[in-house]
Amino acid sequence: MLKNCIYIFALLLVSCSKPDPKEYIKHLSGYWEIEKVITSDGVEKQYNFNQSIDFFEVTNMEGIRKKVQPQLNGNFIATRDSETFTLVIENDSLRIHYKTPLSTWKETLISAKENQIILLNDAGNLYFYKPYTKIEL
Repeated sequence: MLKNCIYIFALLLVSCSKPDPKEYIKHLSGYWEIEKVITSDGVEKQYNFNQSIDFFEVTNMEGIRKKVQPQLNGNFIATRDSETFTLVIENDSLRIHYKTPLSTWKETLISAKENQIILLNDAGNLYFYKPYTKIEL
C-alpha cells in the first residue's frame, strides 16, 4: 500500500507541471551521487558520504551507467559494475531499460534537472541524486 502511495506521489509531483520527459535526457549524463533514498515502505535514508558514485553517459537514446570511485587527485577509478541501457518514453514517462548478461530491469526517471535527478526502481524505492562535487581538502 505504501509503495503505491509513493508511486502516486511521484506521479503527482511530475504531473503537476507536465514536463516533457525528453527534456530530462540532457540532464542525465554526468557524475551523480546518492543524496537520499525513500524506500517503498516510507523509510528515508540520508547519504552524507558515498565511496562510489554513478556515472551516466547518454548518446541519443542509449547509454551506459558505471560505478566509479572518486580519488583525492580528482580522477576516478571505474569499478567492474557497468550496465548498458536504452531510454524509452512510455506512458508519458522516461524509462531506463537496463540489460546485462545476467538480468534486465527498468527504472523511471521521475525528474531530472541540472542539480538533481530522481529515479524510481521496480521495487518502489525513490533515489535522489545530486551532482558529484570534488572533495576539497
